[in-house]
Amino acid sequence: MSKRKKFVRPSPAHAAPRKRAGDGAAGKAAGREEGVAAAVKAIAADGAEKPQRLPPARSRLPETTGLILETAADRDYALIDSGDGLKLERYGPLRIIRPEAQAIWQKSLPDSEWQNADAVFTGDTDEEGVGRWAFPKKKLGETWPMQWDGLPYYGRFTSFRHTGVFPEQAAHWHFMTGKLNARHAGGGEQARVLNLFGYTGIASLAAARAGAHVTHVDASKKAIGWARENQVLAGLSEKPIRWICEDAVKFCEREVRRGNTYDAILLDPPAYGRGPKGEVWQMFSDIPHMTDLCRQLVSERPLFVVLTAYAIRASFFAVHELMQEVFGDMGGELQSGELVIRTENSERHLSTSMYSRWIAK
Repeated sequence: MSKRKKFVRPSPAHAAPRKRAGDGAAGKAAGREEGVAAAVKAIAADGAEKPQRLPPARSRLPETTGLILETAADRDYALIDSGDGLKLERYGPLRIIRPEAQAIWQKSLPDSEWQNADAVFTGDTDEEGVGRWAFPKKKLGETWPMQWDGLPYYGRFTSFRHTGVFPEQAAHWHFMTGKLNARHAGGGEQARVLNLFGYTGIASLAAARAGAHVTHVDASKKAIGWARENQVLAGLSEKPIRWICEDAVKFCEREVRRGNTYDAILLDPPAYGRGPKGEVWQMFSDIPHMTDLCRQLVSERPLFVVLTAYAIRASFFAVHELMQEVFGDMGGELQSGELVIRTENSERHLSTSMYSRWIAK
């Protein structure tokens, strides 16, 4: 997953001076005043470190909230079962068990179904925690062939429990390709797509296949390498995709200065991450500035901006109101809610992330 930056702030002293012997009420009051003054000064200094925000929009977009986008099972992926903090998935021919903190219910299927797994992730269960894979049946290689909507790519056993794809994003991929196909129908102008925190590039490949010129940005050199492997596997090596290994915030700041714009933007940041030069990304502190940058990168003939948020303690209304603040004067509409995966042969759903997407007129 992509790794991003945080603006480093000093650690000012907030405490009041220690009370000296003989200080009375006046001394206590003076100490409190000095402490408050120091705290106010520290807050002001802290605020000065933050990037300048765009003025908030004066209007609100027509909105749809609580919109659930569902990914159902198909021949290449299925959520077979979940419960007791785990999920059992099918990726192509493989059955895989991974941690899932939101699966607080009991498993539906018998243990025999779970014991038939080909790979089990063990170790740290945090979203970005490091662990390892166990292979109960036989040792498996790092990759195996997968596909989405006829687009081939490699599944991967990574040390961070991920598999090289986030299946719930298929809802956004279908939405994106529909918009791009409509733009390009009848020889329409080629759309420019910016994929930020692009990971292994499946969204970038889907956009390129739909005729777009794609700029893919990720801070991980390894992930960029994986994405390029997927491009070759998909037979899309001649498609116009720029692979950029860089901190996403720095890249966008530079694009704004250059005056470059994009018709569609995918923004899929982690809760926490690091850039190639040690830049730190913190979702809550950095996403407002990042969203402002995306607003400035929107072209005069825009299609959409999609923001997805994973593994954070917030409601989808948090990202929804941020998008209203930034894009409210742009016209169009705003849709926000959750991405969920429906369990195969069951009505149970697993929520994976929240999203908000601005759709131009």
